[in-house]
Amino acid sequence: MTSTDTEDTSNRSGLNIPKWKNYLAMGNLFLWEDNEGPHHITGRTTLSADHEIENLLHEDRHFAPTDAFMADSIAKPGIYAEASEDRLAFWAKQAKNLHWHKPFTQTLDWSNAPFAKWFADGQLNISYNCLDRHVEAGNGDRVALYFEGEPGDSQEITYSELTRQVKKAANVLIELGVKAGDRVAIYMPMIPEAVIAMQAVARIGAVHSVIFGGFSADSLATRINDAQAVMVITADGGYRKGKASALKPAVDEALSGGRCSSVKNVLVVRRTKQEVAWNEALDIDWGLALGEASDEHVAQPFDAEHPLFILYTSGTTGAPKGILHTTGGYLTQVAYTHKNVFDLHEETDVYWCTADVGWITGHSYVAYGPLVNGASQVMYEGTPDSPDWGRWWSIVQKYAVSILYTAPTAIRSFMKFGSAIPEQYDLRSIRVLGSVGEPINPEAWMWYRKIIGSGLAPIVDTWWQTETGAIMISPLPGVTTLKPGSAQIAIPGIEIKILDDEGLTLGNGHAGLLTITEPWPAMLRGIWGDPDRFIETYWSKFEGIYFAGDGAKFDDEGDLWLLGRVDDVMNVSGHRLSTAEIESALVSHPFVAEAAVVGAKDETTGQAVVAFVILRQSQLDSIGSDADVSKILRDHVAKEIGPIAKPRTIMVVAELPKTRSGKIMRRLLRDVAEDRPIGDVTTLADTSVMDIISGKIAGGASD
Repeated sequence: MTSTDTEDTSNRSGLNIPKWKNYLAMGNLFLWEDNEGPHHITGRTTLSADHEIENLLHEDRHFAPTDAFMADSIAKPGIYAEASEDRLAFWAKQAKNLHWHKPFTQTLDWSNAPFAKWFADGQLNISYNCLDRHVEAGNGDRVALYFEGEPGDSQEITYSELTRQVKKAANVLIELGVKAGDRVAIYMPMIPEAVIAMQAVARIGAVHSVIFGGFSADSLATRINDAQAVMVITADGGYRKGKASALKPAVDEALSGGRCSSVKNVLVVRRTKQEVAWNEALDIDWGLALGEASDEHVAQPFDAEHPLFILYTSGTTGAPKGILHTTGGYLTQVAYTHKNVFDLHEETDVYWCTADVGWITGHSYVAYGPLVNGASQVMYEGTPDSPDWGRWWSIVQKYAVSILYTAPTAIRSFMKFGSAIPEQYDLRSIRVLGSVGEPINPEAWMWYRKIIGSGLAPIVDTWWQTETGAIMISPLPGVTTLKPGSAQIAIPGIEIKILDDEGLTLGNGHAGLLTITEPWPAMLRGIWGDPDRFIETYWSKFEGIYFAGDGAKFDDEGDLWLLGRVDDVMNVSGHRLSTAEIESALVSHPFVAEAAVVGAKDETTGQAVVAFVILRQSQLDSIGSDADVSKILRDHVAKEIGPIAKPRTIMVVAELPKTRSGKIMRRLLRDVAEDRPIGDVTTLADTSVMDIISGKIAGGASD
């Protein structure tokens, strides 16, 4: 392999500085100084063999935990050595923090790989672990959920009351004929009843399939039929962006004409009280049913490998995949990661994960992790901008949130409006910040720490997937010296490698394919009804090794950087370029609040880089036309990374297509960039975004 190294200048301070005047150029190296001291950043373009992703940006800032934080942290430095010395004994120790009705004697059965069995001869009940045991331990009066409705209504639900409601719901399900192993579809807004429903289904040994409330009736029907769900639990609607947003009509349409013949009943929560059609043969009022139900229910144990939930993920092609998770291993890793990664002190912390329960983050770190650890958590129904962009920070202030876990796309949306809005609120209660969903660029990382974390809160940048079930890669806030933009290190108990296309292990400074080389407790147990697809999708590229589908690299200090989906890697003139690093370069410019990059077909280079950027509001008065901005930013990318990464086209847009969970739908941007018909937009938070972007397709600058 041959390579050439070049260093370039860049703005990497992470501060919201409107102009470049605070920077000093020294040859090809930019230096700046802020209240954390001097910094430098270099960019390097490595020309590699075809089987290796290009290795571009470098980061030099470091933030060690304070002595006070280390002294009181849950995780201690010795945890890595303990896990490395005997990985299975380590996981068995974590599992024993749960309540087992029947203790396990075998930790892992990998004899039928890749179908794992963890703690298989043990029995437990997940709802008992999340609820009953805390009440029995004398913590029934602790608040489990601080619910904040978008219109401003609120509830404080203690562990005693939540347990009572879950028992009632479990009895309703049993009365309606739901049995252990049956599948129940849940299509709900972010209200307490969503968590109650999930816990009740799991309590009786049924299998929930939570379907995100933004999916269309057709998508809903597909998922109901694939799981052969016997019941749907839904609501008349929820509040979103200042108005009632209907949900039940989509369920009615999905079930119309006998399309979902397996469904026997629909339980309906009256959240908005809006008018909805009512089918007396199917529909049952949640409130009335629970009002008549007994609040006595004894949780029965189930095998550790008893199915817990199916969660559908959408691929770029083919039918949605029903990812199957089971009980004991999943709960073990979720409890362990929630406690250690977020440094949870359940008696004093107030935790808030902003994810919707329709996604895996809302399963693991809303419905299960916080509750199994006895935490008090915030649950918010609406959007970050209702009634204005201060809503989240008013919630942090109201409930004295101490741990905040959200997505980089949300952080960059707040950056767009600058620091003035969050600075109106008292955010001093925050002591740990978390990031999830996609790589967080260093610029956003620094803003998050400085503005939201008061310049002190450690940030845990977490990597995991629907398939992994729980966090796999993350710093530990009381142990790890943090580096902006880097997920850094596998959590204790997880084994990862970065491989090239030939399966050879890559060392520091080389980018390749992220793999997990040893089974882990929360791993998916298969794709519902399709074991062959499970093997082909995740285990066929490298024998006996899980391929995550993401690109990654270890930098020269051994810290791990996520480079985005391999599907998003662009092949430009034979160079494999990561969208994540080009996006990071764009956001490092003071003009840019957020960026999304895709590859588009190009007759000359094979693929060309096409970028979509949102500008910071504070910059709008000082910049020129879209074409001027495009030229400036294209030159900036060329300077920071190298000419090969220079976008062919940059489009300035007001918003990017995002799901309600904050993920950017890059496949829709590829449709625009390649002048194809726009694909399915039903999961977007705002479906009009794509119409606006399509109308601007001719506005970019290019060579």
